[in-house]
Amino acid sequence: MRKIQKAVIPAAGLGTRFLPATKATPKEMLPVVDKPAIQYVVEEAAAAGLSDVLMITGRNKRALEDHFDRNYELESALTRKGDDERLVRVQESSELATMHYVRQGDPRGLGHAVLCAEPHVGDEPFAVLLGDDLIDPRDPLLARMTEIQEREGGSVVALMEVAPEQIHQYGCAAVEATSESDVVRVTGLVEKPEPGDAPSNLAVIGRYVLDPAVFGVLRETEPGRGGEIQLTDALQQLAVDEKLGGPVHGVVFRGRRYDTGDRGDYLRAIVRLACEREDLGPDFRTWLRGYVAAEL
Repeated sequence: MRKIQKAVIPAAGLGTRFLPATKATPKEMLPVVDKPAIQYVVEEAAAAGLSDVLMITGRNKRALEDHFDRNYELESALTRKGDDERLVRVQESSELATMHYVRQGDPRGLGHAVLCAEPHVGDEPFAVLLGDDLIDPRDPLLARMTEIQEREGGSVVALMEVAPEQIHQYGCAAVEATSESDVVRVTGLVEKPEPGDAPSNLAVIGRYVLDPAVFGVLRETEPGRGGEIQLTDALQQLAVDEKLGGPVHGVVFRGRRYDTGDRGDYLRAIVRLACEREDLGPDFRTWLRGYVAAEL
C-alpha cells in the first residue's frame, strides 16, 4: 500500500453557532488559548506524517491563508525587539506543512467539499480532518488510522462511543468486531439516525482516511439530508459493496476530543488546555479553584 502523504481540511463553513464573533472572522481562526483552532488540526496532520495539506475554503476565509503564510513585517519587528520566543511561535505555523487552498464556491455538504479535493489528491489515499474536531496530541488517532489503511486498504473512519440519546447528532456505524479491540469492520452507515433506528452507539467523528475510489462514488451520490452531498452516504456504498473501493474499517477512539463547533465544548477545550500548559497552568488552576469554590 502507498504511504499516505496528503490531508484535506474542509473549512468553508459559516460558523453560525458562534455569531456575531464569526461575522468577519473565520470560525477556524477563533483562538483556543493562544493558537487558532485550525492550527491544532494542521499540527495533527503534520505529526502523523502528512506533509501536504489542502484546505477547502470559501468566501471571507483569506485569514486562513494569511495565518499559514510568512509575515515578514511582524517577524522583522520581533527580531528588532529581540523577542525570539514569539518569533519562533509566529514562524511555526508557516513551517508545519506545504499548504494548498481551493474554494468550495457552492457549499453543498461535506461530500461536495471532499470532491473539490480530487484534482489535488489524484489517485492516492488521503486523510480528511474536520476543523471543528480537536484531538489531543497525546492520543494519536490519525496515525493509527493511516496504519490500518496502509495495512488493510479501503477507507477508515474514526468512531467514538456516545450516549444513545446523542447519536442523532452524528453519522452512525453498524460494525463487526475484529481481532483488535480498537478496530471494527464497518458494514453500514446512516446519517443522524433517530435513537431507535441507530444500529449502534458508535458515532462517526471528524477524521477519515479515504481510498480515492470515494470520488467516483461521490459523483454519483444524490443529495441527501438537507439537500447536501453526504460523505456518509458514499461511505455506506463502499461499506456494502467492496468492489467499489472497500472495505471500510473503523478505529474506535477513546481518547480526548473537543468539538470546537460547540460553544460549551469550545470553552471546555480552552480551560483544559490552559490548565495543562506549563507556562499558564499553575496560575490559571489556582484562580480556577478559587473561582469554582466561591461560586459553589
